[in-house]
Amino acid sequence: MSADIAAADRTAKGTGQQAVLSLQGLSVEFGPVGNSVYAVNDVSFELAEGESLAIVGESGSGKSVTVQTLMGLIRKPPGRVTSGRALFRGRDLLAMPDSELRQIRGRDIAMIFQDPMSSLNPVLTIGLQLTEALREHQGLGEAEAERQALDMLALVGIANAPQRMRAFPHQFSGGQLQRIGIAMALVCKPSILIADEPTTALDVTIQAQIVELVVRLQKQLGMAIIWISHDLSLVAGFVDRVAVMYAGSIVETAPVDDLFSATRHPYTIGLLNSIPSLTDGNTRLVPIRGAPPNVTLAPTFCAFAPRCDYAEARCREAKPRLEAVGAGHAAACWRWREVKEVGRVGAAAAQRHAVAAPRQEPLLTVSELKVHFPIRRGVLRRQVGAVHAVDGVSFEVLRGETLALVGESGCGKSTTGRAVLGLERPSAGSIVFEGRDYAGATGGDLTRRRRDMQMVFQNPFGSLNPRMTVGRIIGEGLRAQKIGTRASRDIRVSELLALVGLREALRNRYPFELSGGQRQRVGIARALAANPKFIIADEPISALDVSIQAQIVNLLDDLKARLGLTYLFVGHDLSMIRYLSDRVAVMYLGRIVEIGTTQAVFGAPLHPYTRALLSAIPVPDPKAGGTRRRIVLGGTVPDPSRPPPGCHFHPRCPLATDICTRVDPQARDFGSAVTGQHLAACHHAGQATP
Repeated sequence: MSADIAAADRTAKGTGQQAVLSLQGLSVEFGPVGNSVYAVNDVSFELAEGESLAIVGESGSGKSVTVQTLMGLIRKPPGRVTSGRALFRGRDLLAMPDSELRQIRGRDIAMIFQDPMSSLNPVLTIGLQLTEALREHQGLGEAEAERQALDMLALVGIANAPQRMRAFPHQFSGGQLQRIGIAMALVCKPSILIADEPTTALDVTIQAQIVELVVRLQKQLGMAIIWISHDLSLVAGFVDRVAVMYAGSIVETAPVDDLFSATRHPYTIGLLNSIPSLTDGNTRLVPIRGAPPNVTLAPTFCAFAPRCDYAEARCREAKPRLEAVGAGHAAACWRWREVKEVGRVGAAAAQRHAVAAPRQEPLLTVSELKVHFPIRRGVLRRQVGAVHAVDGVSFEVLRGETLALVGESGCGKSTTGRAVLGLERPSAGSIVFEGRDYAGATGGDLTRRRRDMQMVFQNPFGSLNPRMTVGRIIGEGLRAQKIGTRASRDIRVSELLALVGLREALRNRYPFELSGGQRQRVGIARALAANPKFIIADEPISALDVSIQAQIVNLLDDLKARLGLTYLFVGHDLSMIRYLSDRVAVMYLGRIVEIGTTQAVFGAPLHPYTRALLSAIPVPDPKAGGTRRRIVLGGTVPDPSRPPPGCHFHPRCPLATDICTRVDPQARDFGSAVTGQHLAACHHAGQATP
C-alpha cells in the first residue's frame, strides 16, 4: 500500500485507531507458472479495531480468495501467494508455520462461510462441534466448554439451547444453521470476524435477522468485521468502509457514505445502477455491458476497460494504481475526475405501472389449489400425515401481465408454479388455462398445455443437460413437440439465440463453457422455443450477480413487450419484484395472505407479514437505510405438516390477538377504483405495526 493510500485509510478510520490487520500488496495465483490464473493482484487495506469493512464485487473478482488467504486456506498448490504480507497485530500471517496459524485461526480470526451446511460436520452434534473449538483453543474442561457453548447459542437466538446442543445439522432450518455458523465463529470471541456472503442463500427476512445479529454482536464483543458481498445495497446500512474489487484488484475504497454519494470509479457506478430503485419505478436498470474479464491475462492494464464508457488508449496499455481522490477515498482510474453517475433512462415497460391499464381477461385462473405431500412411516409405509405445501390458493393471471408470487422459502411459491405447469399433481382445486381445466391433466392434454406454458428454472446449470450443446438444448422442446423440420428447427434456434442476446458461435458450446448469465439466457431461449403464451419464472435471477441480474430482468421485460408474453414470476428479491411485476401475491405457509397491484402492495401494504418483508429490503443508500424502521420477525416458518390453528401467521405476528389463534381470516377487498382489487387475509389488516 502506498504511503498516501495508507494515510487516507487512517484518516477515514479516525485518529487514534490502531490497525488490527494490515494487508500489504497481496497477490495470489492458481495453476502452473506461465499459465496462471491471476486471482488477487496487489491488494492492500487496513482494518482498525472494532471497524467493519465490506469487500464487494462480482463473482470471480477475488473477494473470497483474499480472505481465504488470510485464514491460511490457500497455502498449497494449485494456489500460491506470490507476494505480500498480512500483519495481524504485527505478525505476518502469510509467513507463519501451520502450527502457529492454527492457534490464531478460530481463536483470534474466525470465519462465517456462505453455505453453513458445508462448514458443519453432518455426523457430529452441534454441541460437540461448538465445544471442540473451546477445548482446543482455550483449554476448557468439558463442563465449562458446554456452559459457554450454551451461552453462545442463546446469544445468537437459538431457542431451547440445551436440547438443540444434542441435535445434528440436518435438523435445523437454513436461518438456524447460519446462526449456528455464527455461534461457532464467535464462541472463542475473536478479534476479527470474516463473513463470506453469509446471507446470499437466505430470504430477505432471515437476511435481515442475520445482519442485525452480526451488527449487535460486533458491538457487544468489540470485533472488527470483514463482510464479503456482491450486493452494495446489503452492506450500505451497517459497514464503515467499502472496498470494491474487480478482476482481483481493489478499484475503489471509501467510507460508506462517500462511496455512495461521490462515486469515482465506473465499475462502482455500474454496480449501483444495476440495483433497482425503491423510490423511482419508471427507470430502466442499467446493467454493466460485456462480461467479467479473462483473469488468465497478466494484470498489466485496466481490466475494466473493455466494459467501460470512459476507456481510452492508455487504459489498455497501463494499469492505474489506487490514487487518493478525497479524505479516505481512493480510486484506480485514469479518468476519475471525469467520472459521474450515469442517469437511468425511462423504461417503457416500467411506465405501465404509473397508469392503470384496462383490465384484461384472465389467461390463467387458479381456484382453491392444494398440493399435499403424504408423510409415510413404518414397514408398510402407512400415511401418518401430510405436508400442506399449497393449502387453498386462488388467483388470476391476466393476459399480458406479470404476477409475482413472493414469500419466504417453504411458503409454497415454487410448488404452486410447478403444479400450474403439471410438474406436481394437485390434491384439490382447479387450474383453468384459456377456459379449460387442466388440474390433474395427463398424456396429450399435458403435452398440449406445456406447449403453451414453459418454465425458466432457478438454477440454470442444474436445469441444462451437461451432455448437450446449446443448440440441442434450445431445440429440445421443438423436437419433443414435433414442431417443424430439422432445417426449420435449426433456423429457429438461430433466431432464439439472437432474441436472447447470445452469439451464434455459442451454439456448439456446452453449459460448462458458459457464464451464469449466458446459461440463464439459454434457459430462457429454450422456454421460448415453442412460442408459449405463458412463462413461469422460478427465481431465475437468485443465483446471479447484481449486474447479471439486471441484464436478465431487462431481457425478460423486453421479451414480454415484444412477444406479448404473460409471466408468473416466483421470487424473494422484492426490489426486483417491484421493478418487474404488475401485481404481487404474498404467500405464507401455503396460502396467499395479500394480493394487489404492485403500487398498492408496496405503497400501502395491509398484512403485517407483507410489511415485514418490505421492511427487510436492503436500501442502496446509507443515509436512508439508517433512518428506516426494520421489522424483524421472530421465530421461523412453522412446520407445514402441523400448521397453527386460526391464522397461520399468528405465532410470529406483532398484531396477533385471541381471535387470530382461533379463526382463520378470510380475504377481504380493501381496493378502490384507483388502486384496483387489493385483497388481504388478516383480522387486523391495515393496522399499524407496534
